[in-house]
Amino acid sequence: MYWLQIYAFYEPARFEPGAEITLIPLQGAGPEVIVAENVTGIDATSSPLRFRACFNTPLSQAMLTETYQVYEGAQPLIAPPWFDCFNAERIGRALETGEAIAFLSVPDITPGVDRVVAVFPDGAAFAWHQLNDKLKEDPNARLAD
Repeated sequence: MYWLQIYAFYEPARFEPGAEITLIPLQGAGPEVIVAENVTGIDATSSPLRFRACFNTPLSQAMLTETYQVYEGAQPLIAPPWFDCFNAERIGRALETGEAIAFLSVPDITPGVDRVVAVFPDGAAFAWHQLNDKLKEDPNARLAD
């Protein structure tokens, strides 16, 4: 059972054209691709919440906050221990102190689940999926879509 929870079902996430790291602009409708380097990620078809990614961006926090939607209430989820570039506790603390800033990447990437990206001042960045308010308020909302 331990092996199933920690290792099974995960596969490398793909970031080819059409599946790049994106953010939602303050002005405009759809997500925009941002500069992302050294991207590595994991995903699983067994749950939309298993997605995690680590990357670097040369874009500054100042430029990002002036251009893209900040995501309130970001809460990174713990990654499997073998995916060690993603430290949810460190990211969460940095979001709480304001060191890192979270942005909306893809709303409702799956009904009730948003993709969130957090960026640190040095350009280190992380992405994950988390439940949005729609699903938090009504756990059956995903079934209705």
